Amino acid sequence: MGCCTVGLQRLSILPFQNVVYLRRPKKSLLKLHPFSSATPVLGSPKIKPSQIVRSCSANAFVVADDAKYGNKQVISITPRLYDYILANVREPEILRQLREETASMRGSQMQVSPDQAQLLAMLVQILGAERCIEVGVYTGYSSLAVALALPESGLLVACERDAKSLEVAKKYYAQANVSNKVHVKHGLAADTLKSLILNGEACSYDFAFVDAEKRMYHEYFELLLQLVRVGGVIVMDNVLWHGKVADPMVPIGDGITICRKR
Repeated sequence: MGCCTVGLQRLSILPFQNVVYLRRPKKSLLKLHPFSSATPVLGSPKIKPSQIVRSCSANAFVVADDAKYGNKQVISITPRLYDYILANVREPEILRQLREETASMRGSQMQVSPDQAQLLAMLVQILGAERCIEVGVYTGYSSLAVALALPESGLLVACERDAKSLEVAKKYYAQANVSNKVHVKHGLAADTLKSLILNGEACSYDFAFVDAEKRMYHEYFELLLQLVRVGGVIVMDNVLWHGKVADPMVPIGDGITICRKR
């Protein structure tokens, strides 16, 4: 267990829609929504800030109230801009089918979006991850994205307590031919994580993603710190909680926190 007494590096807290994709857009983004010159888009001409002010709607961007941030402008994700982002996400056909089936189910808002799933898959590939954990599977969209990014010898421990949702997930794992990579754990995730530690699997995982019961986040995080290796990454979803994180009544947060163990 000695290898687990290490520090933690929090890389970022961000709305996942702000990921830059390495794919040439189908159209210039400027034709759809004004963008600041500080956010380059492939194939887009540079425009002056004064042009932004004249052409943007009042909700196009927000500016930090604290002057110490240098009047930093943050682009708001409008429905029109988000449609553009989704139109430029590389979503495999099997994921599209799962997303559309889940959309008709109760609790479909719990499913991660295609852009977020692409980010998770990209992180797994950048890490060269082979052993992963997901806490909160629902119908399996994010876990399937991760499994597809893993090598053939890879492993994903998928923790979910809802049996009905798991049946949908397992159906799509089979259709995507990744069932051999996914070890489904039906039950309380905390119990599963503890059993992995007792089984001698501490510091043996490369990547973990948590999108589950928010009241349990602290416990999940502490358990995953023991399971993830030094240099591994833990991703916690919903850390901005639809913006309500600024309300003192809400202790947690809808962006993602990405943490690297050191």
